[in-house]
Amino acid sequence: LLLTNAICFVPGAAGVLVGHPFDTVKVRLQVQNVEKPLYRGTFHCFQSIIKQESAFGLYKGIGSPMMGLTFINAVVFGVQGNTLRALGKDTPLNHFLAGSAAGAIQCIICCPMELAKTRMQLQGTGEYKQKTKNYKNSLDCLIKIYRKEGLRGINRGMVSTVIRETPSFGFYFLTYDCMTRYLGCEAEDSYVIPKLLFSGGMSGIVSWLSTYPVDVIKSRLQADGVGGVTQYKGILDCVRKSYHEEGWRVFTRGLTSTLLRAFPVNAATFATVTVFLMYMRSENDLGECDPGPVIQQPSSL
Repeated sequence: LLLTNAICFVPGAAGVLVGHPFDTVKVRLQVQNVEKPLYRGTFHCFQSIIKQESAFGLYKGIGSPMMGLTFINAVVFGVQGNTLRALGKDTPLNHFLAGSAAGAIQCIICCPMELAKTRMQLQGTGEYKQKTKNYKNSLDCLIKIYRKEGLRGINRGMVSTVIRETPSFGFYFLTYDCMTRYLGCEAEDSYVIPKLLFSGGMSGIVSWLSTYPVDVIKSRLQADGVGGVTQYKGILDCVRKSYHEEGWRVFTRGLTSTLLRAFPVNAATFATVTVFLMYMRSENDLGECDPGPVIQQPSSL
């Protein structure tokens, strides 16, 4: 498990580096004020951040997912693999259930990590040189939130995170299992790598599409109070107010940026980890490309 987790960290870290700018754009679009919008869309947001805050502005808050990557990998690998073995049969339903279990449990790490990431991504919006810096880094952000609000503060958005991650991980593993079976991924297939890349990329897209509206609500709840004013009393209040003010389109904000990130990041991660597992299992004369337990990128995945 430790060796597999170490191998997974390399593509995972690379995925964070490549995908974080898209995540920053996603969060900015999800939480911007509809009455005074700063960005017209995905590409305008990219351009504005680079112009106003430099390219480094796209990487605000990257320390948080980097810091939590190894822990999340360990939790998901362990829970998904053990749950699948406990369920006994290697069926699509069991892959969904095992993935859902892994998604729910890793929220313990994921929620505080994404809270710090979101707060850092919103800090100094539109400022090339930040005039005021509330947080030095992701860890400092969590410490200050804890001192001010306690455990409840650093777990802000936990319920919405669980609602998002549980089915999302289920669909993630289910899609990958179904795709690899349908495409006939076998170790001796000369096209196995492209097939794995495609399967992983599609898994990422399906995963995000399955619960994306919940991600919008989660981002808004975790960003609430940044400017000193709290707008929402809870999940239902956030849903009601967001829909009332902006209509149903509010629940698709930042989706383009998310999907642009989801395919390449998850394609690379799934392919790398599965090839590693194939290599390890080849020693036991396992010829078929069994997807096994594979890890998702932090939602960030």
